[in-house]
Amino acid sequence: MSVIYEPRGRAREYAPLAANLYSGCTHGCEYCYAPAALRRNKQAFHGAAAVRKGVLDELARDARRMAGSGARVLLSFTTDPYQPAESFCGVTRRAIEILHAHGLSIEVLTKGGTRASRDFDLYGPGDAFASTLTFLDPAQSEKWEPNAALPNDRIEAIRQAHTAGITTWVSLEPVIDPEQSLEIIRQMHPYVDLFKVGKLNYHPQAKNIDWREFGHEATSLLSRLGKRYYIKDDLREHMERPYIVKYA
Repeated sequence: MSVIYEPRGRAREYAPLAANLYSGCTHGCEYCYAPAALRRNKQAFHGAAAVRKGVLDELARDARRMAGSGARVLLSFTTDPYQPAESFCGVTRRAIEILHAHGLSIEVLTKGGTRASRDFDLYGPGDAFASTLTFLDPAQSEKWEPNAALPNDRIEAIRQAHTAGITTWVSLEPVIDPEQSLEIIRQMHPYVDLFKVGKLNYHPQAKNIDWREFGHEATSLLSRLGKRYYIKDDLREHMERPYIVKYA
């Protein structure tokens, strides 16, 4: 079974190749799509995390087949490569070393904050570090993402990566509080090379947000700041809908 795979659907907008090193994720995010996508019990998925059996051997076999292709592999989608278990498992660091040894590049997407900074010494010119940022308010973050790193710690990880010369990007997805997402752009733009902007899906709160308005505000702000950005298809669909004037 291959560890490196081609994501499908909305996930493919983030990366053409990915690898998930863990089974389960203890960050416990309320909006997490992974248990449903993997047909796993939500409580069990968030209750414990374990390194996938034989994952590094399988990763090495995949990497050998892809050696010399210059491909970039994302770590990761359905689980977090720097969740608390990584502090003592260290599987992500070893995975980066394996991929590099076969001439492949990596990009990391995590809510683990500065837990990831211990591996910044491994990053090369073709690599990138990213974080999902949803809030600036720690209380809201603790409510929605109870065991993920707090916003300030994630922001510090991005700053450290930028200072180290690592390409950085931020995932603004899900967007739960549009004003906080816009403020994240304002505060983080000096340290971020690329913003990827989406919306909130599969949650009742999504219907309370004017996605067309948010999308246009975000792109206008990013353009004024001179930042590169990618608007995900589901948000772009709302932005392209005609504006409807409502009369009293």
